[in-house]
Amino acid sequence: MVEAFHSFQMFLQSYFPLLQIQLTDVLDIAILAFVIYKLLWMLRKTSSGRVMWGVLILMMVMFISSNNVLGLTATSFLLDKVVQWGFVVLVVLFQPEIRRFLERMGSGRLGFVFAANKESGQEVETAILQTTEAYTDLSRDKVGALMVFERQNLLDDVIKTGTALDCGVSSELLKNIFWNKAPLHDGAVIVRNGRIMGAGCMLPLSGNVNLSRDLGMRHRAGIGMSEHSDAVVVIVSEETGSISAAVGGMLKRHLAPETLERLLRNELLNDKQEEKKGNQIPLLGLLMGQGKKEEGEQP
Repeated sequence: MVEAFHSFQMFLQSYFPLLQIQLTDVLDIAILAFVIYKLLWMLRKTSSGRVMWGVLILMMVMFISSNNVLGLTATSFLLDKVVQWGFVVLVVLFQPEIRRFLERMGSGRLGFVFAANKESGQEVETAILQTTEAYTDLSRDKVGALMVFERQNLLDDVIKTGTALDCGVSSELLKNIFWNKAPLHDGAVIVRNGRIMGAGCMLPLSGNVNLSRDLGMRHRAGIGMSEHSDAVVVIVSEETGSISAAVGGMLKRHLAPETLERLLRNELLNDKQEEKKGNQIPLLGLLMGQGKKEEGEQP
């Protein structure tokens, strides 16, 4: 491989004498490109990705104004002042991501610093089956339940509001958590990649003033969580025992157990397949890609 590179280098130098490329230069560029790619991929899966877009737009405006392309003297002066404090602002904005990055490095898990969070579809499928089984019993017994299935947007801040766990999803465990005498029954269960990461977690309430008055706080919290993230939220009403699911701010009500299972498979397992395909998509297309539209019944 080294000999092939040297041959390619001699070919370039013969046709472009001013172009001097060394093997270390290629390695340097490859490492830098890999680091930037992984950082952007990590940010894409969090709400900080939108902040990053704002920073990029700000930098673009600053570049245009600083070169006096449009003669934006006042804007250039203001942006120059903003840049002076830009480093502190970025540290504040990306504090959760920076902390997670440093914690992985400090724990010695250097191999997982930039690793994508890949989980086999088997564990997700098991979680779907166990959730459907548990919700069938909870619906029959009219026991309230609230579960959040995390997707691209990480929900670490929500998990911190409850009790941190790390265990597989099982029907018996869910029924014990949501039993009305259990200490964690009043919050939400957060599921990441087919594993329960937290229980008794507090969710943001929906800001939609047009919601039906017969929806309780559990449903409003579920809709609110789906408005603030791309998570799939499944709910059991304590009053009626009906099963509902919230996706993208839309609530699908009165679901049969088999309908719930089909919905979870479509939303979670299809996302896993698209995420694997996403690793082969060019970086620009990855960043510019829009999330798929969710369809649902407006409550």
